[in-house]
Amino acid sequence: MAEEITAVPAPERSSIAETGSITAHTARGTVHCITIVGQIEGHMELPAQNKTTKYEHLIPQIAAVEQAEDIDGLLVLLNTVGGDVEAGLAIAELIAGMTKPTVSLVLGGGHSIGVPLAVAARRSFIAASAAMTIHPVRINGTIIAVPQAFEYLAKIQERISDFITGHSHIQPERLAGLMRETGQLTADVGTVISGREAQEIGLIDRVGTLSDALEELYGMIERRKAEK
Repeated sequence: MAEEITAVPAPERSSIAETGSITAHTARGTVHCITIVGQIEGHMELPAQNKTTKYEHLIPQIAAVEQAEDIDGLLVLLNTVGGDVEAGLAIAELIAGMTKPTVSLVLGGGHSIGVPLAVAARRSFIAASAAMTIHPVRINGTIIAVPQAFEYLAKIQERISDFITGHSHIQPERLAGLMRETGQLTADVGTVISGREAQEIGLIDRVGTLSDALEELYGMIERRKAEK
Protein backbone atom coordinates (compact mmCIF):
# COMPACT_ATOMS: atom_id res chain seq x y z
CA MET A 1 0.00 0.00 0.00
CA ALA A 2 1.43 3.34 -1.02
CA GLU A 3 2.31 5.70 1.78
CA GLU A 4 0.13 8.80 1.87
CA ILE A 5 2.10 12.02 1.41
CA THR A 6 0.91 15.12 3.21
CA ALA A 7 1.90 18.49 1.81
CA VAL A 8 3.87 20.75 4.17
CA PRO A 9 1.81 23.87 4.88
CA ALA A 10 3.22 27.29 4.21
CA PRO A 11 4.58 29.30 7.16
CA GLU A 12 1.96 31.33 8.98
CA ARG A 13 1.17 34.59 7.25
CA SER A 14 0.46 36.39 10.51
CA SER A 15 3.94 35.81 11.95
CA ILE A 16 5.40 39.30 11.41
CA ALA A 17 5.40 40.17 15.12
CA GLU A 18 6.80 36.81 16.23
CA THR A 19 9.42 36.03 13.61
CA GLY A 20 9.56 39.01 11.24
CA SER A 21 8.31 37.00 8.29
CA ILE A 22 5.42 37.13 5.86
CA THR A 23 4.20 35.29 2.76
CA ALA A 24 2.90 37.43 -0.10
CA HIS A 25 0.83 36.19 -3.06
CA THR A 26 0.97 37.92 -6.44
CA ALA A 27 0.08 37.02 -10.00
CA ARG A 28 3.78 36.39 -10.67
CA GLY A 29 4.30 34.00 -7.77
CA THR A 30 4.23 33.49 -4.01
CA VAL A 31 7.19 34.83 -2.07
CA HIS A 32 8.10 34.24 1.56
CA CYS A 33 10.05 37.11 3.13
CA ILE A 34 12.22 36.74 6.22
CA THR A 35 14.11 39.47 8.05
CA ILE A 36 17.47 39.07 9.74
CA VAL A 37 17.91 42.07 12.01
CA GLY A 38 19.83 43.14 15.07
CA GLN A 39 22.12 40.50 16.52
CA ILE A 40 21.93 36.85 15.53
CA GLU A 41 21.29 34.83 18.65
CA GLY A 42 22.84 31.39 19.00
CA HIS A 43 22.86 28.90 21.84
CA MET A 44 23.04 31.62 24.52
CA GLU A 45 20.16 34.04 25.05
CA LEU A 46 21.07 37.71 24.74
CA PRO A 47 19.80 40.42 27.12
CA ALA A 48 16.17 41.39 26.68
CA GLN A 49 17.03 44.91 25.48
CA ASN A 50 18.93 43.54 22.47
CA LYS A 51 17.22 43.30 19.12
CA THR A 52 17.85 39.73 18.04
CA THR A 53 17.16 37.20 15.32
CA LYS A 54 16.80 33.75 16.82
CA TYR A 55 18.19 30.90 14.77
CA GLU A 56 15.57 28.48 16.09
CA HIS A 57 12.96 30.68 14.39
CA LEU A 58 14.67 30.89 11.02
CA ILE A 59 15.91 27.32 10.59
CA PRO A 60 12.43 25.68 10.54
CA GLN A 61 11.05 28.55 8.46
CA ILE A 62 13.64 28.07 5.73
CA ALA A 63 13.11 24.31 5.76
CA ALA A 64 9.35 24.81 5.46
CA VAL A 65 9.72 27.29 2.58
CA GLU A 66 11.85 24.80 0.66
CA GLN A 67 9.19 22.10 1.05
CA ALA A 68 6.00 24.17 0.78
CA GLU A 69 4.36 23.60 -2.58
CA ASP A 70 2.58 26.96 -2.54
CA ILE A 71 5.75 29.06 -2.08
CA ASP A 72 7.85 29.88 -5.14
CA GLY A 73 10.79 31.84 -3.73
CA LEU A 74 12.49 33.41 -0.71
CA LEU A 75 13.41 37.04 -0.09
CA VAL A 76 15.90 37.72 2.72
CA LEU A 77 16.07 41.26 4.12
CA LEU A 78 19.16 41.99 6.23
CA ASN A 79 20.04 44.74 8.67
CA THR A 80 22.31 42.99 11.14
CA VAL A 81 25.33 43.79 13.30
CA GLY A 82 26.46 40.16 13.24
CA GLY A 83 26.32 37.76 16.17
CA ASP A 84 26.82 34.07 16.82
CA VAL A 85 29.10 32.55 14.17
CA GLU A 86 27.75 28.99 14.34
CA ALA A 87 24.12 30.14 14.15
CA GLY A 88 24.85 32.56 11.32
CA LEU A 89 26.67 29.93 9.27
CA ALA A 90 23.89 27.41 9.90
CA ILE A 91 21.27 29.82 8.52
CA ALA A 92 23.51 30.77 5.59
CA GLU A 93 24.09 27.12 4.68
CA LEU A 94 20.34 26.45 4.67
CA ILE A 95 19.68 29.40 2.35
CA ALA A 96 22.53 28.39 0.06
CA GLY A 97 21.21 24.83 -0.10
CA MET A 98 17.73 25.73 -1.28
CA THR A 99 16.56 24.70 -4.73
CA LYS A 100 13.95 27.46 -4.91
CA PRO A 101 14.93 30.96 -6.09
CA THR A 102 16.47 33.10 -3.34
CA VAL A 103 17.39 36.79 -3.27
CA SER A 104 18.95 38.81 -0.46
CA LEU A 105 18.86 42.57 0.12
CA VAL A 106 21.16 44.31 2.59
CA LEU A 107 19.51 47.37 4.13
CA GLY A 108 21.37 49.56 6.61
CA GLY A 109 24.09 47.07 7.47
CA GLY A 110 25.22 43.51 6.89
CA HIS A 111 28.13 43.32 9.28
CA SER A 112 30.37 40.47 10.42
CA ILE A 113 28.52 37.13 10.13
CA GLY A 114 25.90 39.07 8.17
CA VAL A 115 28.28 38.90 5.19
CA PRO A 116 27.88 35.12 4.68
CA LEU A 117 24.13 35.54 5.13
CA ALA A 118 24.04 38.19 2.40
CA VAL A 119 25.95 36.13 -0.15
CA ALA A 120 24.12 32.87 0.63
CA ALA A 121 21.24 33.72 -1.71
CA ARG A 122 21.52 33.02 -5.43
CA ARG A 123 21.38 36.75 -6.13
CA SER A 124 22.42 39.43 -3.65
CA PHE A 125 21.53 43.11 -3.57
CA ILE A 126 22.63 45.98 -1.33
CA ALA A 127 21.12 49.43 -0.90
CA ALA A 128 23.36 52.28 -1.99
CA SER A 129 23.21 53.74 1.54
CA ALA A 130 24.00 50.43 3.26
CA ALA A 131 27.40 49.30 4.54
CA MET A 132 29.13 46.04 5.39
CA THR A 133 31.84 45.57 8.00
CA ILE A 134 34.37 42.84 7.29
CA HIS A 135 36.63 41.80 10.16
CA PRO A 136 38.30 38.69 11.57
CA VAL A 137 36.37 36.39 13.86
CA ARG A 138 36.52 37.21 17.57
CA ILE A 139 35.55 35.25 20.65
CA ASN A 140 34.22 36.23 24.09
CA GLY A 141 35.09 34.68 27.40
CA THR A 142 38.17 33.00 28.81
CA ILE A 143 40.85 32.06 26.30
CA ILE A 144 43.64 29.65 27.19
CA ALA A 145 46.88 31.11 25.83
CA VAL A 146 48.07 28.04 23.97
CA PRO A 147 48.72 27.53 20.24
CA GLN A 148 45.65 25.31 19.92
CA ALA A 149 43.36 28.21 20.86
CA PHE A 150 44.68 30.35 18.02
CA GLU A 151 44.52 27.43 15.61
CA TYR A 152 40.87 26.98 16.55
CA LEU A 153 40.13 30.64 15.76
CA ALA A 154 41.98 30.30 12.47
CA LYS A 155 39.84 27.31 11.51
CA ILE A 156 36.64 29.23 12.28
CA GLN A 157 37.90 32.12 10.16
CA GLU A 158 38.72 29.71 7.33
CA ARG A 159 35.17 28.32 7.38
CA ILE A 160 33.69 31.81 7.14
CA SER A 161 36.09 32.97 4.42
CA ASP A 162 35.57 29.82 2.35
CA PHE A 163 31.80 30.29 2.48
CA ILE A 164 32.01 33.95 1.44
CA THR A 165 34.37 33.34 -1.47
CA GLY A 166 32.44 30.25 -2.53
CA HIS A 167 29.16 32.17 -2.81
CA SER A 168 30.36 35.50 -4.20
CA HIS A 169 32.85 36.80 -6.74
CA ILE A 170 35.37 38.33 -4.35
CA GLN A 171 38.91 36.97 -4.50
CA PRO A 172 40.24 35.26 -1.33
CA GLU A 173 43.27 37.56 -1.23
CA ARG A 174 41.08 40.66 -1.41
CA LEU A 175 38.82 39.38 1.35
CA ALA A 176 41.79 38.59 3.59
CA GLY A 177 43.19 42.07 2.98
CA LEU A 178 39.91 43.72 3.97
CA MET A 179 39.79 41.68 7.18
CA ARG A 180 43.33 42.68 8.17
CA GLU A 181 43.01 46.40 7.48
CA THR A 182 44.23 48.41 10.48
CA GLY A 183 43.57 51.98 9.40
CA GLN A 184 39.76 52.17 9.39
CA LEU A 185 38.16 50.84 12.57
CA THR A 186 38.85 52.41 15.94
CA ALA A 187 40.46 49.86 18.28
CA ASP A 188 39.66 47.07 15.84
CA VAL A 189 40.84 45.39 12.65
CA GLY A 190 38.75 45.30 9.51
CA THR A 191 37.08 47.38 6.81
CA VAL A 192 33.76 49.15 6.33
CA ILE A 193 32.62 49.10 2.71
CA SER A 194 29.72 50.95 1.13
CA GLY A 195 27.05 49.43 -1.05
CA ARG A 196 28.74 50.40 -4.32
CA GLU A 197 32.13 49.22 -3.09
CA ALA A 198 30.59 45.85 -2.18
CA GLN A 199 29.44 45.50 -5.79
CA GLU A 200 32.74 46.69 -7.26
CA ILE A 201 34.82 44.11 -5.38
CA GLY A 202 32.41 41.28 -6.23
CA LEU A 203 31.11 40.70 -2.72
CA ILE A 204 27.49 41.61 -3.64
CA ASP A 205 25.97 41.14 -7.08
CA ARG A 206 24.15 44.47 -7.45
CA VAL A 207 23.30 47.76 -5.82
CA GLY A 208 19.53 48.03 -5.74
CA THR A 209 16.30 48.63 -3.92
CA LEU A 210 13.41 46.47 -2.82
CA SER A 211 11.78 46.70 -6.23
CA ASP A 212 15.01 45.58 -7.91
CA ALA A 213 15.33 42.58 -5.59
CA LEU A 214 11.70 41.58 -6.12
CA GLU A 215 11.94 41.98 -9.89
CA GLU A 216 14.98 39.69 -9.90
CA LEU A 217 13.25 37.14 -7.68
CA TYR A 218 10.07 37.07 -9.78
CA GLY A 219 12.17 36.69 -12.91
CA MET A 220 13.94 33.70 -11.37
CA ILE A 221 10.59 32.21 -10.37
CA GLU A 222 9.18 32.61 -13.88
CA ARG A 223 12.27 31.01 -15.46
CA ARG A 224 12.06 28.08 -13.02
CA LYS A 225 8.37 27.53 -13.86
CA ALA A 226 9.16 27.64 -17.56
CA GLU A 227 11.88 25.00 -17.17
CA LYS A 228 9.43 22.68 -15.43
